[in-house]
Amino acid sequence: MADRQYELIYILPPETAEAQANELHEQVADIVTRLKGQIEKTENWGRRKFAYEIAHFKEGVYVLEVINGSGELMKEIDRRLKVIDQVLRHMIVRVDEEKRVVDRTRTKRQSESERRRVKRGLPPQRQPGEGRSSDNDDADDDRFDGGEV
Repeated sequence: MADRQYELIYILPPETAEAQANELHEQVADIVTRLKGQIEKTENWGRRKFAYEIAHFKEGVYVLEVINGSGELMKEIDRRLKVIDQVLRHMIVRVDEEKRVVDRTRTKRQSESERRRVKRGLPPQRQPGEGRSSDNDDADDDRFDGGEV
């Protein structure tokens, strides 16, 4: 079975020290390496306010981990995070499927655009200077210059 990509986000209490956050990251990393996964990246998003109170806290420290691995790996991480008191909330989301859909949609739109251009007698790719400029479309637009009609 091919590895899948997951995003794991967990929230720690606001008074969590950097060392405690690193220790929890090491625990997750140990599970990942033991079950032959790979952590692609880790981002500490810092303290953020909650929309509602969680366990008598109004804010918490958010950490994102992007992990490549199997479903069994993620089940084990989920099981372990449920019993760690330091973790207020956690969520695991599989993201590789969404990326595949986005890529497929992008290539489909590209090929449709190229097909339409060829049908109109144009080269398949846009040429420099053709069409609207993407940087600041309103600069050359004099239709709404505030003049009287």
